[in-house]
Amino acid sequence: MLTRRTALAGLSLASLPAAATAAPLGAEERRLAASAAAWLEGLAEARGGFVQTDPRGRTSRGEVFLRRPGRARFAYDPPSSLLVVADGAHVSVADPRLKTFERYPLAATPLSLFLSRRIRLDGDARVTEVRRTRGGFEITAQDVRRPKDGRIVLAFSEAPFSLAGWTVTDAQGRSTRVDLEDFRPVTGLPASLFVLKDPRPPALGRGKL
Repeated sequence: MLTRRTALAGLSLASLPAAATAAPLGAEERRLAASAAAWLEGLAEARGGFVQTDPRGRTSRGEVFLRRPGRARFAYDPPSSLLVVADGAHVSVADPRLKTFERYPLAATPLSLFLSRRIRLDGDARVTEVRRTRGGFEITAQDVRRPKDGRIVLAFSEAPFSLAGWTVTDAQGRSTRVDLEDFRPVTGLPASLFVLKDPRPPALGRGKL
């Protein structure tokens, strides 16, 4: 069963031991990282499906909408109907079944790596590895300001070139993977998709996040 904790595992950087200093990237690795950054910077709006696989192999599906910079919406299919929305500054999570609402800084999630206006994979988000895969490549990135917070592996396809998904691994070696399906550029996404208000009355702690 999908829970708020399970969903966030794929969208939050779990705690990991600090990685050893990575070897310098070669010319081909730098080229691939630069091409990924350029593609992301050129992406304004996109939508598609996603499949999230938790450490136990259980899957959840839904639809994702992106508007760069800073905005995303993950709408999980029933029976969960969980909503995860990035509004440019925060990531809000609403669970209609449990009637809960929580908010986190966007910068504390891997969404910030590809929702930023400028994609800098040699700045705060440092690429530690680039490797070829069948049909594309993967980029492992880590926040150099918080090296113990974790790392994310971004997967890209090359025919056509697109973000294919990402994987987050926790300190116990448990991985949560998000695979994108039919992820494509679009135009005209309504601004309301990227607004998620706290539905709770003030008596339940609204605004005390």
